Amino acid sequence: MPGAVAQSVVPVSYWHALADGRVQCDLCPRFCKLHEGQQGLCFVRARQNHQMVLTSYGRSSGYCVDPIEKKPLYHFLPGTPVLSFGTAGCNLACKFCQNWDMSKARAMDVLADHAPPELIARAAGDLGCSSVAYTYNDPVVFMEYAVDVAEACRAEGIKSVAVTAGYITEQAREDFFRHMDAANVDLKAFTERFYHKVCGGHLQPVLDTLVYLKQHSSVWLEVTTLLIPGENDGETELEAMSAWMMEHLGPDVPWHFSAFHPDWKMLDIASTPLASLLRARDIARKHGMRYVYTGNVHYATGDSTYCHRCGEKVIGRDWYVHTAWHLSDSGHCLTCGTPLPGVFAGPPGDWGAKRRPVRLRDFSV
Repeated sequence: MPGAVAQSVVPVSYWHALADGRVQCDLCPRFCKLHEGQQGLCFVRARQNHQMVLTSYGRSSGYCVDPIEKKPLYHFLPGTPVLSFGTAGCNLACKFCQNWDMSKARAMDVLADHAPPELIARAAGDLGCSSVAYTYNDPVVFMEYAVDVAEACRAEGIKSVAVTAGYITEQAREDFFRHMDAANVDLKAFTERFYHKVCGGHLQPVLDTLVYLKQHSSVWLEVTTLLIPGENDGETELEAMSAWMMEHLGPDVPWHFSAFHPDWKMLDIASTPLASLLRARDIARKHGMRYVYTGNVHYATGDSTYCHRCGEKVIGRDWYVHTAWHLSDSGHCLTCGTPLPGVFAGPPGDWGAKRRPVRLRDFSV
C-alpha cells in the first residue's frame, strides 16, 4: 500500500453493503453492521464515506525487542530477539485482558509513532532481530497494516509472528496468515459459555483457525491457554480440550498453559496456582501432547523441552534464559537423533531475557 503511510485512515477489504443502508464488516465473526460514521467493536475499523476503513494504519506503539520465547514461541528460532509492536483496538472483549490500555483504547493518542512498514523492517534489521511480532493487541484488526509490514520484512529476510486470538473469518484467514511465518493462538477455553460470557465471542471460529493453520498452512503454530481459577480450569473441560487438540492438531503442536493474574475487569479472582498448571499439563500429556509448557510462573521443568523419544532435556529454560542445549543445528536430539518439531536455523540465539524498548524515530528508511 505505497503512499498510504502518510495517513492513518485507509480503505480496506472484507465488507459489503446491506439492503438497509448499513455496511457489514466481514473481517471477523462479529460481523459489525455500521451506519455512516460508526466504528466496529474493535474501534479501529469504521465506516467513512460509505466504505470501510482502517483508522490505525501506520500508527503503532509499544515497540520493544523481546526474547522470542516471550510470545510465547518455544520451537521457533530459539534464543533470538523479536521486535514487538501493536496498535489500538481488539475484536474481543476479554474481561481479563492484560494489555487493556492498548487493546481497549478508543483514542489514537496511544499510538505514538508514525511507522511505515519499511521503517519497521529496517529497524528490526538494524536491531539484529530475526522476526517481528504483531502483538499486544490482536493483529487481525489491523490486518492490512500487518500484511504490509510482513511483506516489507520478508524482503529483508525477517520473519513475521502473529500473536492472536484467531478470531477471523474464513474468507480473510488465508489472506492474513499466508504472510505469517509463525503464530501463537490463544485458545482461551473450550466452552461456548466462556467465550460468550468472558470474551464476547464464540469458540468455533477459533477452532476453525487452529485447524486451518495446522492442516492447511505452512505457518509454525503454538497454542496458549490462560488458566483462570473457576472459569476454564475444570478437569472435564481440560480433558475435552486435550482430546480435541490431539485429534485435530496432533501431538507436536507446543501448548502453553499460562497463569492468570488479576487484571482489567477480573480483579476479584485469585492468581492461578502452579498446581493447576501442572494438573493441566499432566492431562494434556496423558492425551498424547508431547510439548506442554507452564507460563507466567517460575518453574524450570515446565519451561524446558524434552525429547519425546529418549527423554533427554534438549532445551533447558529458566524463564527466558537457555540453561541447556542438546540439539544439532537442524534441531535433532544429540542423544537419539530424533527431530524436534519446529523452525531452527543453526545454533540457538543468546538474547536471553533482555527487554529493550525502542523508539522508531531513531531509525530511518
